[in-house]
Amino acid sequence: MIFDLDRVIQSLVERLGRDDPETVKLTGIYRKIIRCWAEVQTLFRTSLKLLAVLAVFALASPLIAQQATTPSAAPAVTQQPTASTPVAIDPSATDAPKSGKAAVASGLHDLSPWSMFKNADIIVQAVMLGLAFASLVTWTVAIAKTMELSSAQRRLKSALKRISDSRSLSEAQLALGDKKTVLSSLLAAAMKEGRMSVGISSDVGIKERAASSFSEIVRAEARRVRFGMGALATIGATSPFVGLFGTVWGIMNSFIGISNAHTTNLAVVAPGIAEALLATALGLFAAIPAVVIYNVFSRSIGGYRAMLADGSALVLRLLSRDCERALSSTRSARLTQAAAE
Repeated sequence: MIFDLDRVIQSLVERLGRDDPETVKLTGIYRKIIRCWAEVQTLFRTSLKLLAVLAVFALASPLIAQQATTPSAAPAVTQQPTASTPVAIDPSATDAPKSGKAAVASGLHDLSPWSMFKNADIIVQAVMLGLAFASLVTWTVAIAKTMELSSAQRRLKSALKRISDSRSLSEAQLALGDKKTVLSSLLAAAMKEGRMSVGISSDVGIKERAASSFSEIVRAEARRVRFGMGALATIGATSPFVGLFGTVWGIMNSFIGISNAHTTNLAVVAPGIAEALLATALGLFAAIPAVVIYNVFSRSIGGYRAMLADGSALVLRLLSRDCERALSSTRSARLTQAAAE
């Protein structure tokens, strides 16, 4: 897809020229797509590295367990009891399986997410808290932007329907009433430009100045609706690496604990590794929704900006009609005056 876009952009540059505004705009969009694709590739490579680390630990854990149980696997040579020799059975021996099951159960209980968080290093805890806060920010922005965009799109659609049959700026303003929308700001800017350009015979300059005012209003509205998107982009791009930092720090502490304990028993290794991998899980939990929500909102904002462009074009057409009516009435008045003379 990237190579097809590259060929399309090159053909447009050759056809329109490098100084054409549309070419510059399309080139900027293409560069944004390239950057997003590079970020996706980086995230994919990081995930592959994490899966490789998990696979290595999964393959190495049986070997570590086997090495830990080898010294105690050699039983002491004892005299086999004969049929005539009574054998004393220790009652506590029958309770050994039950105690072993209880130990396993307590070990599983200690490896719950909350227990792993409490037992983790202070830096790993800080990483986990930061990623949890980033996830909270993501969902807060998602809920707020969903309500904001849906309300803005609904108001703009209603306003466009109301002024679609208007023949002049005054009729459009009466159709909108007192509702404060972007379209009312565009109408106000057009009427202001019409009042300030009274006495100017050329309507081309009036429309150019009005279009410039419309562009400023549309850009301001686009900046307003894009508020919060930078936070989503930052969280989606950096959360996996922050979680990976917590994982590396936790595994490093686990290896230090192994060297201090002078043992390779899995019971010593597993808790630290589990705490470290929890940081990576939290990083992915914060990053994946942020990326998905950012893409959804980018498409929604693109549709909203297209509606703003339609509203700007509609108001500009109304202004052009008003200018032509004023010019026509001026010519008629001059012809009537000349005929009277």
